[in-house]
Amino acid sequence: MSDDSQNQHDGPDGPDGPAEPSGANGHENLPGRQRRRFPGISSRAYEHPADRSALVALRKLSGFDTVFKALSGLLPERSLRLLFLSDSVRVSDAQFAHLNAMLRDACYILDLEKVPPMYVTQDPQPNAMCIGLDEPIIVVTTGLVELLDEEEMRAVVGHEVGHALSGHSVYRTILLFLTNLALKVAWIPLGNLAIMAIVTALREWFRKSELSADRAGLLVGQDLQASMRGLMKIAGGNHLHEMNVDAFLEQAEEYETGGDLRDSVLKILNVLPRSHPFTTVRAAELKKWAASRDHQRIMDGHYPRRSEDKETSVTDSFRESASSYASNVKGSKDPLMKLVSDIAGGAGDLGGRIRRGFGGATGGAASGSSGTTGGANGTRDGSTGTATDTSTDPSDGPASDNPWDGSGTD
Repeated sequence: MSDDSQNQHDGPDGPDGPAEPSGANGHENLPGRQRRRFPGISSRAYEHPADRSALVALRKLSGFDTVFKALSGLLPERSLRLLFLSDSVRVSDAQFAHLNAMLRDACYILDLEKVPPMYVTQDPQPNAMCIGLDEPIIVVTTGLVELLDEEEMRAVVGHEVGHALSGHSVYRTILLFLTNLALKVAWIPLGNLAIMAIVTALREWFRKSELSADRAGLLVGQDLQASMRGLMKIAGGNHLHEMNVDAFLEQAEEYETGGDLRDSVLKILNVLPRSHPFTTVRAAELKKWAASRDHQRIMDGHYPRRSEDKETSVTDSFRESASSYASNVKGSKDPLMKLVSDIAGGAGDLGGRIRRGFGGATGGAASGSSGTTGGANGTRDGSTGTATDTSTDPSDGPASDNPWDGSGTD
């Protein structure tokens, strides 16, 4: 990347100022409309409560970042940087100028002072990632660049910049390292169980951090339909004329509400190995957040500032996270979540509800016999679609442990 792209970018101040029209040879950012920018915005403004509480707690640990970065010599980060530098194309005014313009624009809107290096690597699989301890780097694949249009790609670039602003690249890199290190001592009695508990918890955080980054992508692109199209293409490929956003969102509704308790259990088992939420779920979550008061307040210029991050209460953040989970359980239409909510509310006839939840029905009371009819439930292997870190691993697949940010679903 050219030197000027690594420095703080210039542009109009103020939350309502237009995005910076940067780029080579008069190339201007698309679309030709004004987008709000958010001077001094804290990543807490868009982070999912579960993601935010974890990050606030980590930031409160004295010397945490310094220790993490001191460990960078033990990690393959330097090797990865050299690999991308030697075998990928670095985005700049001279190479992939339109991506360079979008990257600078995203950093300007989210007020990220230093523009991270960005590389395009040859890979037909649509993907992207943001990694690094010392300095974050963003990598996108040719499959992603060829799949998405300008507006959809802008949302993905904003997604990755959101990861950088939140510090996900730092924490994810070191936590992945610690996880891999722990796996080497899994031979210790009960070590496997302990490690899997840690990995499962980390994946849950990774999935929530992807929802955070999706929100950042919307703040940068400020085009909900483009964000929806991008997620839909990641799920179904470049056949936009054959797909429909509303129908795609209906799939998310059907996924949440359909089936019985058996399906609820299968949903949990299917998502546990994943570092990313399912694509339809991400689309539905993003649409819900876009319609929320929190999003509107940010667009109106009312959001937490980075200067206030040190004053953030860990207790309050965890309380918000717990409240968010409780609210999700209470409002969920999933059969298992409804059952949990009913139990918490003291619902009666619990045994009967569980039997009915698993497709059972009692009958023949008059004859003294009871019959149970079980609905047949066909299950099918869910393809995770394209790997995307969001974690960010270029190879993040259906059962991958990889928390790298993959734009396949980023």
